[in-house]
Amino acid sequence: MKAMALTQYGPDVAFQPIEIDRPVVTPGHVVLRVAATSVNTVDTMIKTMGKDLPLSPDLPAVLGMDFAGTIEEVGPGVTGFSIGDEVYGCAGGLADLQGALAEYMLADAQLIALKPKSLTMREAAALPLVGITAFEGLQRAGTTAGQKVLVQGGAGGVGHVAVQLAKDLGADVYTTASGEKQHAILAGYGATPIDYRAEQVADYVAKYTGGAGFDVVFDSVGGANMAKSFEAAALNGQVASTVAMVELDLTVAHMKGLSLHVVFMLIPMLHDVGRATHGTILAKLAEIADRGALKPLLDNQEFTLKDVGAAYERLMRGGAIGKVVVSV
Repeated sequence: MKAMALTQYGPDVAFQPIEIDRPVVTPGHVVLRVAATSVNTVDTMIKTMGKDLPLSPDLPAVLGMDFAGTIEEVGPGVTGFSIGDEVYGCAGGLADLQGALAEYMLADAQLIALKPKSLTMREAAALPLVGITAFEGLQRAGTTAGQKVLVQGGAGGVGHVAVQLAKDLGADVYTTASGEKQHAILAGYGATPIDYRAEQVADYVAKYTGGAGFDVVFDSVGGANMAKSFEAAALNGQVASTVAMVELDLTVAHMKGLSLHVVFMLIPMLHDVGRATHGTILAKLAEIADRGALKPLLDNQEFTLKDVGAAYERLMRGGAIGKVVVSV
């Protein structure tokens, strides 16, 4: 089968077309024909950093974690899926798991779900990693109807899904973003946009919570921004972060009695622990999408498999609005 692979790692290294063996179905797995895959920040990190990241695959590396496609073979022990089913998931592109930048892919059946009927293959391929991350963060923070929820970085891949999921839970949602275009998109989801460049944390906390702070802060920016999330949170509030690799003084978190939830959604794939949870979340996301409460935002530039290098550049340059998707 055809695939696009890296024969070495580095920011300026080009993907190369290669021919590799089509996967052989194994117990508990399916072989699917890939229709589309999306590019996530972690994909670009693997390409750039290579083996400096412990999760990077050996070379030659076929990347691509997210996918949507059609099942062509079902392995022994797999239930709930049949040949011809359209499915989606996040099941490869790291460690020893072949990714989706290929015509066919072997996927653990625990890591997939039936594709939302209301979404195209391209839309479905944009959803798994960011959708699972957003769902898990809100769930672990105990998000419920009536709470005031702040999503930091609401226009990002994880952020725009977290905004929609929090609204679906009945929360009163606010989100930081920059620029009129991003604000218009987020307002369309029913959230209140906050221009983080023009308003200080104390100002928007006073404006929207009367100074009490937000019940839940979902921080999809992370890093040094986590200090702002602590500042924005209410007493005994919940903070979920997707990027917690930072040295930070926890005094504010201590004095407020905050709970911090670090979401690293790749753990089930990397360690083969709790994989069925991802399949369950994907099925729930499909249900939410099919009743019209969730739709991934796609970048307006389209790419094919041979253009995957340009797709990675598109995300790495920061010019994309919405998920960058590659049609296979």
